[in-house]
Amino acid sequence: MLQIAENKKNILKDGRPFFYLADTCWSAFTNITDDEWDYYLYRRKVQGFNTIQINILPQWDASVTDLDYRPFVNGDPHCLNDAYFEHAKEMCVKAKQEGFELALVVLWCNYVPGTWASKMLPDGILPFDCLENYVRKVHEVFSGLEPLYVISGDTDFPEEETTRYYVHVAEILKELAPGCLFTTHIRGRYSDIPDELYRLLDLCFYQSGHNAADLAMPYALSETMQEKYPGKPLINSEPCYEGMGYSGNLYGRWSRRDVRRAAYESVLSGACAGVTYGAAGIYSWHKVKKGFSSLLGEGFDMPASWEEAMSFPASWDYGYLKMLMEELRVFALSPRQDLLVNATTDIRVAQNGPGLFLVYVPFNTKVRLDMDLSGWDITVIDLAERFTAYVDYEIKEGKTIVEMHPFKEDALIVARRR
Repeated sequence: MLQIAENKKNILKDGRPFFYLADTCWSAFTNITDDEWDYYLYRRKVQGFNTIQINILPQWDASVTDLDYRPFVNGDPHCLNDAYFEHAKEMCVKAKQEGFELALVVLWCNYVPGTWASKMLPDGILPFDCLENYVRKVHEVFSGLEPLYVISGDTDFPEEETTRYYVHVAEILKELAPGCLFTTHIRGRYSDIPDELYRLLDLCFYQSGHNAADLAMPYALSETMQEKYPGKPLINSEPCYEGMGYSGNLYGRWSRRDVRRAAYESVLSGACAGVTYGAAGIYSWHKVKKGFSSLLGEGFDMPASWEEAMSFPASWDYGYLKMLMEELRVFALSPRQDLLVNATTDIRVAQNGPGLFLVYVPFNTKVRLDMDLSGWDITVIDLAERFTAYVDYEIKEGKTIVEMHPFKEDALIVARRR
């Protein structure tokens, strides 16, 4: 069972520290065959993932599929399809047997009035009077698996009616499943959660998203969320997806280095309860020669097939990040940007207790810290190749100057007290 740690920064599983490392597989229940699911679980398990984020209802921007898994009989949301939910449960049971936790989205924003997505797709809005029956079905099917319930998906809260939907769903489900954790997945580059909903949440998600216009979002949003909503664990639940086209119909795609950078900047900025990975082609479960609604939403370009996307290399980078956090026993990182002398906010500094500092360096340069680390051990990890360098450092006027590392890509400085 997942619980919130006493420090209010991390998650526990069965009483032990749990670094939440999720993969985004929104379309699992509608687009994946049983054999594909078996392979997917095997692959993500060996890569180190421990959680899967899934949309309970059909994902609005899923790729076209030949499968016919539908939650409502004849499209009527008042008439639930038991076979759909039973098959979804079977998939979840398999995932739990392989050691995964489940983060299940209850209502994606296209099903709720007033949101950015439902304004584009108004025919999909669920009637308010069908919600309780649906939520009770969700509880009946999934609560025994102790999921993290994600009340909203990719949502904003522009209208009172929008908030009313989500609060109604959260209150019913929280009463039915008081032992489960609750959060909400908000839209990219957004940081507002209505007070009525926030009081029902155990932890907070934010989404740095896929917009290439502002690469500071992973840490800037983390800082904003911690200021507005202190005292609850924080996770970047949707950084830029590997291989995805830039949002807003811009030309370009997110690289391995981009998504790795988003992860480290998020975690070292205080969103240290975990992080989520995503790959274009996995979240929509895309298949060769099948359609993809690239003109909807933020206008993402065509994804790779799911088979290709399963081999994207940054998935291993995220597993390596989790391994580092566990081996270094990092359970409560605190941002320490006040120690950085360099004139940039892209280098991120964090502290874990009195004897460990971590510094993420996107590009090689000398790093200057406003503290005396005399006698400390300082190593630098090449995050692309995972080589380790033992660099020199010097102390001047009480400041530590770490020599420039020799690697071509981003690196993590690990400073440990002897």
